[in-house]
Amino acid sequence: MDRLFGVLGQLGESKVRSDDDYIDKLNHRYTTFILVIFAIVVSTKQYVGEPIQCWCPAQFTDNHEDFTNKICWVSNTYYVPISQKVIPDEDESKARIGYYQWVPMILLFESLLFYMPCMAWRLLNNKAGIDLNNIVEAAMTLQHTAYTDQREKTIRFMAKHLDRYLGSTREYRKGCLVNCKHFLSRTCCLICGRRYGNYLVVLYLLVKLLYCANAIGQLFLLNAFLGTDYHLYGYEVVRKLAREEDWTASERFPRVTLCDFYIRTLGNIQRHTVQCVLPINLFNEKIYIFIWFWFVFVALTNLANLCAWLLRITLSLDQVRYVKHHLRAMDKLKGDKKDEKRLTRKYVNDYLRKDGVLVLRLIGINTNELVVAELASEMFGMYLTTRSLLDRNRYMSSDETI
Repeated sequence: MDRLFGVLGQLGESKVRSDDDYIDKLNHRYTTFILVIFAIVVSTKQYVGEPIQCWCPAQFTDNHEDFTNKICWVSNTYYVPISQKVIPDEDESKARIGYYQWVPMILLFESLLFYMPCMAWRLLNNKAGIDLNNIVEAAMTLQHTAYTDQREKTIRFMAKHLDRYLGSTREYRKGCLVNCKHFLSRTCCLICGRRYGNYLVVLYLLVKLLYCANAIGQLFLLNAFLGTDYHLYGYEVVRKLAREEDWTASERFPRVTLCDFYIRTLGNIQRHTVQCVLPINLFNEKIYIFIWFWFVFVALTNLANLCAWLLRITLSLDQVRYVKHHLRAMDKLKGDKKDEKRLTRKYVNDYLRKDGVLVLRLIGINTNELVVAELASEMFGMYLTTRSLLDRNRYMSSDETI
């Protein structure tokens, strides 16, 4: 028992990770929180209040009324418009409503679906050999660090950590085929992997795609759950509001339904049809209209964010411009513009590559541009040092050959 409470205490003290952007947090943090709150609200109404009340015949006792309410709650009721005077017979098809008992479970399942892409991203990026969250958290501490020596130590720690990762994933083989693979991975990410410097980038794009598919797919998933065209629900509400019609009179969340049940008395089976009120649908209606508009908003922001990241990742000119902007802010580029452009391109394409630029962008999103500029300039100095050592070794080996 002590171990169990210890684990729960560690979970409560766990920090919020910051290895993604704001749109990712909109999905796995805020949307998940909203859905869990809705599940708690509906569960409270179900298990604390009275989710259903049926109008029973006068001869029913209190026990009969209690039985009727319970049997109509666990069995599916069906909806008949008040304008329809004829009640369907026993063998006729009915518009049954079978979702209201499972709304809390469905809401929790939806919240889990919104969190699963985040779980995949954190699980797989840790296997890349870099603790991305640790680097971003170290960068976030710099925003509150006033001492220069401590700030420089943190920057050097982040730069060494990134340099170690970039060096361990660098391809040292030569050849025409290797050069072609690197060209394809650098230009359009047709070939991906740690050796090609785009493992994190491709993984991040796939996670973004999962977020988009999840937000759009859940609108259609609720069709099967609610048994109606839920993906058009919000559009119909807006249309009714524009026409000044009563948008609450909907077949999706009826408040008055009918219930058929049978009672066995002295060997006889008697069929009863009662009219029931579902107060729980008053909450369900408001919750799911909000969820429809929220899911549409999240889906649109996910699509826009995916397109933005696709442009950032596929356009190498944008990556060079992004890094050059931060190097100039730290006065690291001095000299001819052509030389600056060539040196920055080599620094981005040969040293940072797409994964390194992605890490810098995520740091910039979660902190500020100054931290990115300091880290980029520190790594630029490490790149120049490594490059000068390679040039010196190449020069000495050529002298020995002569």
